[in-house]
Amino acid sequence: MTKRNSIHRLACVCLAATVILAATVASAADLIKPRIAVNLPEKHNTPDGMTLDPAGNIILACPNFGDNSHPAMLMKISRKGELSEFFKMPLHPETKMACPLGIGFGSDGNLYVADCQAIAGEKDYKSRLLRVRIEDGKAVGCDVVVTGFIMSNAVAAKGDSIYVTETEIDGSVTPMSSGVYRFKLSELTGEPIKLLPGGKDKHLIATLYTKNEEFKVGANGLGFDAAGNMFVCNFGDAAINKITFKPSGEVDTNKVFAQGQGMRCCDGLKIDQKTGDIYVADFLGNAVHRIDAAGKVTTLAKNGDTDGSGGLLDKPSEVCLRGAKLYIANIDLPLDGNTYDAPHTISVIVVKKIKQKK
Repeated sequence: MTKRNSIHRLACVCLAATVILAATVASAADLIKPRIAVNLPEKHNTPDGMTLDPAGNIILACPNFGDNSHPAMLMKISRKGELSEFFKMPLHPETKMACPLGIGFGSDGNLYVADCQAIAGEKDYKSRLLRVRIEDGKAVGCDVVVTGFIMSNAVAAKGDSIYVTETEIDGSVTPMSSGVYRFKLSELTGEPIKLLPGGKDKHLIATLYTKNEEFKVGANGLGFDAAGNMFVCNFGDAAINKITFKPSGEVDTNKVFAQGQGMRCCDGLKIDQKTGDIYVADFLGNAVHRIDAAGKVTTLAKNGDTDGSGGLLDKPSEVCLRGAKLYIANIDLPLDGNTYDAPHTISVIVVKKIKQKK
């Protein structure tokens, strides 16, 4: 597939129209200017999912949607900021593309990757969950463990399970349904699980509904706080749902925790396990926000349309918290009036220096 066709198909999948949600504009004095953490080479041109490995390195997914003449790759960013290739993602046997988005380490030590084939223009249940096998900190192989997603997106691990967001279950109706699947690690040892379509599979534990008719993009980023509560981004409605669990593991409550308040959308998220603060990438708003335990949103960084030079945000899709530093992947897709262009960057801000507004 050519670069031009890849971008065209991506736009057809993700963009119905530009949506402008009510937003509170922070003054420049309340914001922090991001700086460059990593300049990515052209062959790793589209950064997205990020997670920390046990040694504190950032593992970064580069699906290379901007120019897919280069193979999709998982990268490693060391504590010193050194960039290296970690693992070349295998191609889907039918689409001949690899589309890694969300990534997360399971308690078994392996890395789980959402392979979102909808980005290749394939929404016919071809998206997958992959397991990259890790030995002594190195990637040694890859297995397909779940098939049948439409748009597998974020990945998170908790205890003996892997959780994956499905960004679309039924896109033909409004509100559009999306959700979260849970898989026990013990289930992922034999033949790949094949999901039943239409949200009928037993692994679907939570459903979200996106009311926004102009931008039908549902469940996106997700993560867990220290108490075991799950938080899920509803991209199109600029909302985050909080999902609690019964002692049995069944879902107890599923409610909107925060919405709007300056957020135009909710893409990737990470949760500070010490404070409970949630950090969210806002692709449409070209911004990064923090949400406190009461659901109050504070905009930390925001700028207008840029090419990302100097560390400015350029359509951020994911965040990763390492110590006091928040790393931001600028996916730079040609959507919402943006132009895909160099440089290709990871930005960073120091969150401990930013005080929460009263």
